[in-house]
Amino acid sequence: MRAPFYEFGAFGSGTALVVALIVGAAFGWCLEQSGMGSARKLVGQFYLTDLTVLKMMFSAIVTAMLGAFWLGRVGLLDLTRVYVPETWVLPQLAGGAIFGAGFALGGLCPGTSCVAAASGRGDGMALVAGMFGGVLVTGLGFRFLERFYDVTARGTFTLPQALHLPYGAVVALVTGVALVAFRAAEYVEGRHAA
Repeated sequence: MRAPFYEFGAFGSGTALVVALIVGAAFGWCLEQSGMGSARKLVGQFYLTDLTVLKMMFSAIVTAMLGAFWLGRVGLLDLTRVYVPETWVLPQLAGGAIFGAGFALGGLCPGTSCVAAASGRGDGMALVAGMFGGVLVTGLGFRFLERFYDVTARGTFTLPQALHLPYGAVVALVTGVALVAFRAAEYVEGRHAA
């Protein structure tokens, strides 16, 4: 059987929702167990004292990327059926800047704030409330943002397209960058620990 299973009709919408709930709960549990629900741990990223977030994110990216690449190569995953979100360069850069500012101010990102809230932390609950408030304000004021939202549309724009390189070369390149980043993170953390 080939993946993505939902795309090929291996199960329906109800099962997909149950699988999503199980995967989401497991992901949240893993975040909490690794300390990612603590704003104190996450702000270490900005002070260069604890680069766990960088290492965790690169680990997730490289694992998913290598998994998708090799599963596609051996014919178990049809990469043409994997959803790739569309790209709007300027709106997404603006959103990334807002996300980064919120992360720096609150000490938690959207996922980790949900984990913190679920484990009863007040800062997590405040940030989740702020997220929902931001979504509500954006939704109510979207007509004022709509023109900006539609600028610099690039469609389903991927890194291999941007770099004009084959998919396998980009996989190797990103893996190499991740390995260098892991080593640099260990060096930076070691300097601050000394």
